[in-house]
Amino acid sequence: MLLNIISSILIFTGVFFFAVGVIGLLRLPDVYTRLHATTKCDTLGAGLVLLGLALQGNFVIGLKLVVIIILLWIANPTAGHVIARAAYNSGIPLMKGSFALDKTSKEKGS
Repeated sequence: MLLNIISSILIFTGVFFFAVGVIGLLRLPDVYTRLHATTKCDTLGAGLVLLGLALQGNFVIGLKLVVIIILLWIANPTAGHVIARAAYNSGIPLMKGSFALDKTSKEKGS
């Protein structure tokens, strides 16, 4: 009974973070802020949902889901970084009022 309650709380909390990520994707102004919102919320949301499911399964299923969580924690932020870097290198502009260092100031060490 307690295991079911804990598992349900983890799953519903994960779904909440997925919903926040979707709202961030729809409401935020540029690709960089949208990407930040979705990668953070999806990583946490998927981790919580999979952890809740791992508590419901047997040991082998739980172990597989924990391995998936670890791989997700590595792959999702890395993919978000690669996408943001590609967007930046492609010249996709930031929202007005955002701030970014220009390439010359980074090279000079400022």
